[in-house]
Amino acid sequence: MLHHVELNVSNLKESRSFYSELLPPLGYALFQEWDQGFSYKSGSTYIVFVQTEEKFLQIPYHRKRTGLNHLAFHAASRSQVDEMTEKMRQWGARVLYEDLHPFAGGPDYYAVFLEGPDRLKIEITAPGEKG
Repeated sequence: MLHHVELNVSNLKESRSFYSELLPPLGYALFQEWDQGFSYKSGSTYIVFVQTEEKFLQIPYHRKRTGLNHLAFHAASRSQVDEMTEKMRQWGARVLYEDLHPFAGGPDYYAVFLEGPDRLKIEITAPGEKG
Protein backbone atom coordinates (compact mmCIF):
# COMPACT_ATOMS: atom_id res chain seq x y z
CA MET A 1 0.00 0.00 0.00
CA LEU A 2 1.18 3.50 -0.78
CA HIS A 3 2.26 5.40 2.36
CA HIS A 4 2.31 8.96 0.98
CA VAL A 5 3.02 11.15 -2.03
CA GLU A 6 4.71 14.53 -1.71
CA LEU A 7 4.23 17.21 -4.35
CA ASN A 8 6.16 20.45 -4.64
CA VAL A 9 3.83 23.26 -5.75
CA SER A 10 4.62 26.66 -7.24
CA ASN A 11 1.89 28.52 -5.33
CA LEU A 12 0.99 27.05 -1.94
CA LYS A 13 -2.05 29.32 -1.45
CA GLU A 14 -3.58 28.38 -4.82
CA SER A 15 -2.89 24.68 -4.25
CA ARG A 16 -4.39 24.83 -0.76
CA SER A 17 -7.54 26.41 -2.14
CA PHE A 18 -7.87 23.84 -4.95
CA TYR A 19 -7.15 20.70 -2.93
CA SER A 20 -9.34 21.89 -0.04
CA GLU A 21 -12.24 21.77 -2.51
CA LEU A 22 -11.19 18.56 -4.28
CA LEU A 23 -10.07 16.18 -1.55
CA PRO A 24 -12.65 16.29 1.32
CA PRO A 25 -15.57 15.06 -0.85
CA LEU A 26 -13.34 12.17 -1.96
CA GLY A 27 -12.78 11.04 1.64
CA TYR A 28 -9.60 12.93 2.55
CA ALA A 29 -9.27 15.00 5.74
CA LEU A 30 -6.76 17.71 6.51
CA PHE A 31 -3.89 15.95 8.27
CA GLN A 32 -0.98 18.38 8.75
CA GLU A 33 -0.34 22.11 8.33
CA TRP A 34 2.83 24.17 8.56
CA ASP A 35 4.11 27.43 7.03
CA GLN A 36 5.44 25.81 3.86
CA GLY A 37 2.95 23.00 3.37
CA PHE A 38 -0.08 20.93 4.25
CA SER A 39 -1.31 17.38 3.80
CA TYR A 40 -4.57 15.45 3.42
CA LYS A 41 -5.06 11.89 4.60
CA SER A 42 -7.39 9.00 3.77
CA GLY A 43 -6.93 5.85 5.80
CA SER A 44 -3.19 5.37 6.22
CA THR A 45 -2.25 7.13 2.96
CA TYR A 46 -1.65 10.85 2.69
CA ILE A 47 -0.75 13.47 0.11
CA VAL A 48 1.68 16.24 1.05
CA PHE A 49 1.88 19.62 -0.71
CA VAL A 50 5.01 21.71 -0.15
CA GLN A 51 5.92 25.14 -1.50
CA THR A 52 8.72 24.83 -4.05
CA GLU A 53 11.85 26.69 -3.00
CA GLU A 54 12.39 29.93 -4.93
CA LYS A 55 15.64 28.68 -6.52
CA PHE A 56 13.74 25.79 -8.17
CA LEU A 57 10.73 27.73 -9.52
CA GLN A 58 12.35 28.72 -12.85
CA ILE A 59 11.67 25.32 -14.45
CA PRO A 60 7.90 24.74 -14.39
CA TYR A 61 6.26 21.35 -13.99
CA HIS A 62 4.87 19.60 -17.06
CA ARG A 63 3.12 16.23 -16.85
CA LYS A 64 4.58 15.10 -20.19
CA ARG A 65 8.16 15.26 -18.85
CA THR A 66 9.75 12.44 -16.91
CA GLY A 67 8.09 12.14 -13.52
CA LEU A 68 4.53 12.28 -12.24
CA ASN A 69 1.86 12.36 -14.95
CA HIS A 70 -1.35 12.56 -12.92
CA LEU A 71 -3.17 11.66 -9.73
CA ALA A 72 -6.27 9.45 -9.98
CA PHE A 73 -8.89 9.23 -7.23
CA HIS A 74 -11.79 6.86 -6.62
CA ALA A 75 -15.27 8.36 -6.61
CA ALA A 76 -18.10 6.69 -4.71
CA SER A 77 -20.37 6.66 -7.78
CA ARG A 78 -20.97 8.07 -11.24
CA SER A 79 -23.12 10.69 -9.53
CA GLN A 80 -20.15 11.78 -7.45
CA VAL A 81 -18.05 12.09 -10.62
CA ASP A 82 -20.76 14.39 -12.00
CA GLU A 83 -20.98 16.37 -8.75
CA MET A 84 -17.20 16.79 -8.57
CA THR A 85 -17.09 17.82 -12.24
CA GLU A 86 -19.59 20.60 -11.60
CA LYS A 87 -17.95 21.64 -8.32
CA MET A 88 -14.52 21.91 -9.92
CA ARG A 89 -15.92 23.80 -12.94
CA GLN A 90 -17.45 26.31 -10.52
CA TRP A 91 -14.11 26.56 -8.75
CA GLY A 92 -12.54 27.41 -12.13
CA ALA A 93 -10.70 24.16 -12.88
CA ARG A 94 -10.37 23.20 -16.53
CA VAL A 95 -12.05 19.95 -17.57
CA LEU A 96 -9.73 18.13 -19.97
CA TYR A 97 -11.03 16.28 -23.03
CA GLU A 98 -14.34 18.14 -22.66
CA ASP A 99 -15.62 16.85 -26.00
CA LEU A 100 -15.32 13.24 -24.75
CA HIS A 101 -16.41 13.80 -21.13
CA PRO A 102 -17.31 11.67 -19.15
CA PHE A 103 -16.02 8.86 -21.39
CA ALA A 104 -12.58 10.32 -22.27
CA GLY A 105 -11.00 7.10 -20.96
CA GLY A 106 -13.12 5.00 -23.31
CA PRO A 107 -16.76 3.97 -23.74
CA ASP A 108 -16.74 1.89 -20.55
CA TYR A 109 -14.71 4.27 -18.38
CA TYR A 110 -16.70 6.95 -16.50
CA ALA A 111 -14.41 9.65 -15.16
CA VAL A 112 -13.54 13.31 -15.17
CA PHE A 113 -10.07 14.56 -16.05
CA LEU A 114 -9.20 17.98 -14.65
CA GLU A 115 -6.24 20.31 -14.75
CA GLY A 116 -5.24 21.44 -11.28
CA PRO A 117 -2.63 23.92 -10.06
CA ASP A 118 0.70 23.71 -11.89
CA ARG A 119 -1.29 22.00 -14.70
CA LEU A 120 -1.22 18.66 -12.87
CA LYS A 121 -3.81 16.30 -14.34
CA ILE A 122 -6.35 15.03 -11.81
CA GLU A 123 -8.65 12.10 -12.57
CA ILE A 124 -11.75 11.12 -10.60
CA THR A 125 -13.06 7.68 -11.58
CA ALA A 126 -16.39 5.99 -10.88
CA PRO A 127 -16.34 2.58 -9.18
CA GLY A 128 -16.05 -0.51 -11.32
CA GLU A 129 -14.20 1.29 -14.09
CA LYS A 130 -11.13 -0.53 -15.42
CA GLY A 131 -8.26 1.68 -16.53
